[in-house]
Amino acid sequence: MKSAFKILILIILLISTATTTLAQYDKYYYFSRGRENLMNGRYSHAINDFNVLVKADTALYDAYFFRGIAKYNLGDYLGALSDFDKALYINPVFTMSYHYRAITLSQLNRFDDAMKDYDKALALRPDYTGIYFSRGISNLMSQKIDESISDFDRFIRVEPTAGDAYVNRGTAYLLKKDTTQALNDYNRAIYHNAFDPNAYIRRARIYALRSENDKAMRDLTQAVKLDSTSSFSYFNRALVHYNMQNIDGALDDLSKVIELDPDNALSYYNRALIRSQIGDYNKAYDDYGKVLEINPNNVLAHYNRAAVQIEQHDFMGALNDYSRAIELYPDFANAYLNRSYVKNQLGRFAEAKKDYDIAQGKIARYRAEMTDSSFSMFADTSKSFSKLLALDADFTKKTFDGKPQNRKIDMIFAGMFRFVEGAERPKIPLDRQYFYPKLDDFLEHKALKNTALSSKNAALADSVATKIDTAADLMIADNNKKTKAFGYFLKGMVQTQLKQYSTAINYYNSALDLEPENIFYRLNRSVTQSEMIEFISSMESNMPTLTLDKVAGGHSSVRTSHEIKRYNYREAIDDLDEIEKLKPDFTYLHYNRGNLKFFSGMMPEAIEDYTNAIKLYPWFGEAYFNRGLVSIYLRDTEKGCLDISKSGELGVNEAYSVIRKYCLKEQ
Repeated sequence: MKSAFKILILIILLISTATTTLAQYDKYYYFSRGRENLMNGRYSHAINDFNVLVKADTALYDAYFFRGIAKYNLGDYLGALSDFDKALYINPVFTMSYHYRAITLSQLNRFDDAMKDYDKALALRPDYTGIYFSRGISNLMSQKIDESISDFDRFIRVEPTAGDAYVNRGTAYLLKKDTTQALNDYNRAIYHNAFDPNAYIRRARIYALRSENDKAMRDLTQAVKLDSTSSFSYFNRALVHYNMQNIDGALDDLSKVIELDPDNALSYYNRALIRSQIGDYNKAYDDYGKVLEINPNNVLAHYNRAAVQIEQHDFMGALNDYSRAIELYPDFANAYLNRSYVKNQLGRFAEAKKDYDIAQGKIARYRAEMTDSSFSMFADTSKSFSKLLALDADFTKKTFDGKPQNRKIDMIFAGMFRFVEGAERPKIPLDRQYFYPKLDDFLEHKALKNTALSSKNAALADSVATKIDTAADLMIADNNKKTKAFGYFLKGMVQTQLKQYSTAINYYNSALDLEPENIFYRLNRSVTQSEMIEFISSMESNMPTLTLDKVAGGHSSVRTSHEIKRYNYREAIDDLDEIEKLKPDFTYLHYNRGNLKFFSGMMPEAIEDYTNAIKLYPWFGEAYFNRGLVSIYLRDTEKGCLDISKSGELGVNEAYSVIRKYCLKEQ
């Protein structure tokens, strides 16, 4: 659905013009460059251009509108919605903004609100047929099938050669189980646009449903020829190969999907099933392992891998997998029955009898009470779990489960700021720079001309490290305490970048013994102490990241992807607390301490520190980004995603990958 919306966006960009009279050349320049970046898919660059415009003139509703389109294309629906709201606040009769706000609301599953906006757009411009196309998609998404067909009928009467409209209307007919009308529409789509692989894929699905596998194979092979990078074409063709008993062809196509999309759990799962069916148990075991790397909570992967291990006479491995399947879904009667068999093989007869009795009790209860349960298949002893899965809507999701959809997303925090030799000083517009006179004076030192306060490390050439060390040695030999302390600081900075943490901390200690009130020495010592802890943590595969899981009932829970072993960040935090006593208006102390408090499990305190950092520096993108992640961790998803959206607006490029992986799917 989203791709169809994107096509409309491009059409509108090509036909619309900025309605604001722009007297100044610089405004015209940013408008032109912003729209050019939009049309060429450089959405982050476009956001930067429109940021300049809305900063210069808050009445430019066009700029908010186009920035909203850029955010939409990056998957930032909440950010886009905010911009369309602003455009309509300034210009309440701006048809395009109603149209695109409706599209955005649809992506957020707010269909009633979307329909109101479509109605407003049509009231303003009843001749604009593109609105019917978009509304048809929204109705399709909300399962209002008849209304969707009616909208596409209206659109096609005016645009009878638009292949996408036939594809979407065909899908609507298919949802009504009217395969004849669906097939007619897919035929028309191909007639009007023979180079659209999507129409061939859709038509092939109908042929496959009718067991016309030869026709399905021809269409899918044509789709692959038109787009050899379409993993969905290969996936569907693998299923048809399998139906035609062409096992090698099915395996080849699933392997191609995995080559194009290495994290596609569904393809690993299907390939594992086929490999186990042909007796290639070692490779099947490996494929199930891949599924479980992507989603450790996949019930069916554990269940079927256990069967493979039985074939390999690895009864302990099978026991563990059946136990894990039961742990994930305690009513899985078949898993109890199979674990009973495994325990018998291991000579645990009493335990086997207990599992058998539990299974029979669950089966009896399901038969009596849950004849139409969505989970009843787990208690159906006649059910085979070795059938290939063909999940159209879920194919693009990286994980799947026998239970409600399960997703796993790791989000790494923006790093802490310290002084880094060779780091690039950020190119920030003058009105958004952080001005702190003491910091500016510190960086004016001739020894720091290539140094920046940065959240990223920089490679340090041996020659540069040697040069700094030599200069630092001369300073340390000086009788002036401040000069001597600065020399120790330089040596500590070099050792930090070389990841010689203990040595670096010793140098910072020496610097602070001589100049205990220097907040910048404390800042670097604090971050170095933290980096040393993170290094130890990473050696134990215990880096703190966030994981989102879908749980029963459709609710979300965010947890750490590994059980975080709590390390002692107290000394690192103490340095920042001391900086606060000396200079409470230094924004980076609050930001860095926010990170440390999160890693120490102090979530509300972390949010407070990020908020204080933002108050002191309203353009602090990394602070918005990390505050957003902590909010998500605390299950305040909408607020967190708004913060991440703001960070993207302020130039944090990682924001949009997080939005696509987490906020987009959650929305």
